[in-house]
Amino acid sequence: MEAFTNYLAGIDNPDHRSRTEEILVWVSTKFPNLKPQIKWNTPMFTDHGTFILGISTAKQHLSVSPEEAGIAHFAEDIAQAGYSSTKGLFRIPWNEPVNYELLEKMIKFNIEDKADYTNFFRK
Repeated sequence: MEAFTNYLAGIDNPDHRSRTEEILVWVSTKFPNLKPQIKWNTPMFTDHGTFILGISTAKQHLSVSPEEAGIAHFAEDIAQAGYSSTKGLFRIPWNEPVNYELLEKMIKFNIEDKADYTNFFRK
């Protein structure tokens, strides 16, 4: 979690900071094999040098990026959770609960799908 200290310190809203930290700690605890990193000023988790999940903050929501493949694969689950999405991320409003089951499925999917992948992002 040390990798995220400066990022978290830069979040002005204490509730947003706390929630972001909660999610980052959850991922780190649930998937201790993933490497926490900051790239492009975004907290992310990688596995063997390849991107697994990115998380960033916005005024109205927390953005979660499992890459386009993750969004496409879980489009129905994202909609059922009540989250809006684009082709590369979905949004968790600050005032809505975090669907940790969905996050876990996405992370497992990316770890398995990219097990033999050597590039950072999918091409």
